[in-house]
Amino acid sequence: ISDTLWQLAAAEVHSQETEGEEDGAETVSERTVFLMGSRAGGKTSILLRCLDRDEPSKTTLALEYTFGRRARGHSAPKDIAHLWELGGGTSLSDLVQIPITSSSIRSLSFILILDLSKPNVLWGTMERLLQAAQAQLEKVSSKALQAQKTRPDRELISPFPVPLLIIGSKYDIFQEFDSDKRKVISKTLRFVAHYYAASLIVTSNTSLLLLFLNVVIRKTVSTDSSKPLIIPAGSDSFSQIGSPPTADVDITSLQAKNPKDLWKKVYERVFPPENTSEQKELKDPAKDPQYSEPQIDAMRAQKDQELDHYKRNAAKSWKGLELET
Repeated sequence: ISDTLWQLAAAEVHSQETEGEEDGAETVSERTVFLMGSRAGGKTSILLRCLDRDEPSKTTLALEYTFGRRARGHSAPKDIAHLWELGGGTSLSDLVQIPITSSSIRSLSFILILDLSKPNVLWGTMERLLQAAQAQLEKVSSKALQAQKTRPDRELISPFPVPLLIIGSKYDIFQEFDSDKRKVISKTLRFVAHYYAASLIVTSNTSLLLLFLNVVIRKTVSTDSSKPLIIPAGSDSFSQIGSPPTADVDITSLQAKNPKDLWKKVYERVFPPENTSEQKELKDPAKDPQYSEPQIDAMRAQKDQELDHYKRNAAKSWKGLELET
């Protein structure tokens, strides 16, 4: 399947380059890609592989920016990709407003990376991050982008305003789960992806993942929950996904407002959400050795001492005022 995919990808890229040459396109193509998802879910590793950088990944500090360039030919201008990565899981979701602007929305794409090894926080991570991104997109867009008229179930879905790719990471750990639990997670991810009109890929094959990130091959679809999932946007449907997989819960007894709420209730019956506070887990980046700067750190230590000295003097002054009163 890899050989076939690479052949299809090569043909697709070649056809795009040929069309550009025929149209006389010499302008630089720029795209903005925003990566977000589970804390320590593998976002940085995927980003480094996409940029073909052989270096160890580091913990992402809040929101980080980098870029990549690719030449279309020897004399042709280079395409530029602006890459943003949000760290901290859901705790720093307010920072989505920085990459999502009125100038970037026309060339913006999202990649949501969900840690399959932590299914109990998967739904909450997905829901909070997509809600934060959607809210900011609605603020900066003058009008909502419309889904394709040929997309299945278009009356029942809520398309994400810009292209969205959902990646299930740590597939090797996911494979060790009980088959029934794997089925619940896989079908739930299929529902979520189709509901948001997003593409979905769940695999440990890095080459296949990089291929999918570059070229969406609509002829290649894999929906078997016992195998890696490869589902381009628009190639799935609610009828193919079926009802939420559950044997111990009577679906009719669940008071759900809509299909998405029903899937959430069923999923959380199997994987009760954990009450985690990611905000409390954030460390002070000024004390992180990977960001050490001797001169700046020395000046920071001096200013901290001056601040402590000021606080002590201020406290004495207030105590003196209280005694006089």
